[in-house]
Amino acid sequence: MSNSIKDFVPGKPKWWQWPTVLSLDALAVALLWQWLLARVAHTPLAWHHVFILGAAVWLVYAADRWIEGWRLVPEQVRTQRHWFYLSQRWPVFAIWLGVAAAGLTAAFTQLSSREIAIGLIVLAPVLVYLLSHQLMHHGNPWRVPKELCVALLFSAGVSCFPLARDPGALRMLAVPLALFGALCLANCALISLWETEVDRTHGQTSLALQYPRGHRLVRLLPWLLALLATGFAARETGAVEIAALCAAVSGGLLGSVDFAHVRCGRQLARVLADVALMTPLVPLLASLTLSR
Repeated sequence: MSNSIKDFVPGKPKWWQWPTVLSLDALAVALLWQWLLARVAHTPLAWHHVFILGAAVWLVYAADRWIEGWRLVPEQVRTQRHWFYLSQRWPVFAIWLGVAAAGLTAAFTQLSSREIAIGLIVLAPVLVYLLSHQLMHHGNPWRVPKELCVALLFSAGVSCFPLARDPGALRMLAVPLALFGALCLANCALISLWETEVDRTHGQTSLALQYPRGHRLVRLLPWLLALLATGFAARETGAVEIAALCAAVSGGLLGSVDFAHVRCGRQLARVLADVALMTPLVPLLASLTLSR
């Protein structure tokens, strides 16, 4: 058993693990990139677009971990996030119902019919993913890698409202959205490498376990994305350039976290992998400062 597994103490997360334990890190990434993609598409979003996406992302991540925690016995659990959802199952379920009710209320009272329709189109494969990957095929080595599913669904959700408000913005969003989706894939794929022992203990198939020969390519992916995004940034202007630069920096940060993960440990690396995707925070803060 590796030191990363031995160092795991159930129910005693470090302070810097709480955003991941509470499924708030993915929410922050989603909202930051939603803001940036809306800037690229020149489609300003209202408060309800931000709230509904944030609620939806949290609900899906919480449901995913809640279901996996349901399947596990305490002796199997190897991450603080899964232990939390196992040990706090019913309080989380009550909060989940409250957030779901608030999100649905906001959606059906504030969104246009087209926004609701596109939201339902994104929701359908999310429900299929939860049913397939957590309940029916979680240990099947032939299933579509969960990391690819998460990357596609996450990027679709983040771009949902900007595209719903202006479908013609897809041309402007194509490159930034593709870079963001690839970053999400790199993020999930690297985590699957670092948590191979966790997935094996949890009885969960992952990209790293399904395709062991692809480990080197996974570790190259963030650096390749950084180079590709830098190239796009050099030829673009305005918000598209900023989005490409954010993707380039995120790629470099992801690669650096992977390089350092042996020294810092999988638990810290897992947190930093999501922090690496929060680069739109810089232009957001700059925009807020300049607007004063």
